[in-house]
Amino acid sequence: MRKLHFIYLLLLFLVFSACREDEWIFLSDSVRVTPPVVGSRIKGFYQLNEGNMGMNRASLDYFDYTTGYYIRDIFSERNPDVVKELGDVGNDIRVYGQKVYAVINVSNLIVVFDVRTARRIKEIEVPNCRYLAFWEGKAYVSSYAGPVQIDPNAEKGFVAEIDTTTLEVTRKVPVGYQPEEMVVHDGKLYVANSGGYRVPEYDRTVSVVDLNTFNELGKIDVGINLHRMTIDKRGDIYVSSRGDYRNIPPNLYVIDSRTDEVKRCLDIPVGGMCMSGDSLYYYSVAYTAASGQNKVTYGILDTRTKEQITDRIITDGTDRDIMIPYGIAVNPETKEILMSDAQNYVVTGMVYCFSPEGKLKWKTEGGNIPGHFAFVTQGLLQ
Repeated sequence: MRKLHFIYLLLLFLVFSACREDEWIFLSDSVRVTPPVVGSRIKGFYQLNEGNMGMNRASLDYFDYTTGYYIRDIFSERNPDVVKELGDVGNDIRVYGQKVYAVINVSNLIVVFDVRTARRIKEIEVPNCRYLAFWEGKAYVSSYAGPVQIDPNAEKGFVAEIDTTTLEVTRKVPVGYQPEEMVVHDGKLYVANSGGYRVPEYDRTVSVVDLNTFNELGKIDVGINLHRMTIDKRGDIYVSSRGDYRNIPPNLYVIDSRTDEVKRCLDIPVGGMCMSGDSLYYYSVAYTAASGQNKVTYGILDTRTKEQITDRIITDGTDRDIMIPYGIAVNPETKEILMSDAQNYVVTGMVYCFSPEGKLKWKTEGGNIPGHFAFVTQGLLQ
């Protein structure tokens, strides 16, 4: 009987061991990718890997300018007691004060952690959360509100306000359908509404919210399926349209924040973008159902003239190695350009660093679908 009992336990162990092969267990590791930088105000950056939906593969990396090391999956290393680590689909990451805020979309969470230790402080529940913006001690989170599914009757989304001291949700305001990125200017919050769940009846508006009363002042008609947003020094707001993937191509629009009206349509496809000084860096992976192909483009726009400076960000041919550009950032001090490559969305992605002139400085593996960067001015504690 004892022998049979032992064999039974052994079989159970083998079954559970086989099941473990289907799980992704991340181990922290680091690699030196460049010599240390001395005297820089920017000490490093966090890089959020989205991870494939339904697999709890969102993970957090950290690059340390002071050592030249890229550290993969630092969140699990610093938070060994957190079950499932970050969760399902990392969608945005921002630094505000002493805290870092990571939006974990399908897990319905904002994970808040300490900027210097990467130790988790709190998780805040916001359903189908998407992107972050900050203003005067408050964090603003766009939310699709409903479940993750295509639905012609999908409900309108909202923006939640979070007090960055108490980390509690304080107010909510309804906006358009499936809201995405946001910017703040002169006491107003601008929200890009996509309507992506209601295909083909996309939303085409930007909601304007008064941050004092937290009421929607109105909507600006822009273009269908809106997504990215940023703002320049003069208060011009740039908002991208993903089009309908068939007949209407992606585009970039400019909103005048003084009049809250569209002032320009730039006829530029944009998938991701970031502002650096008077330059808007962008890339596009424009898919069309008719061809079944992605067309990848890059560029830099002069925000003063609204003219394209160049259609090349990478100048040494490295762009031929990048399959799916998925994230972009520019170091505000050195002007180095960071770019991530999702590759085929399944295998490990890549993170690239280019000089301001577009020459490759270093590259390394990230996690699954790397794409969101957040610079820090306080070094990571070891």
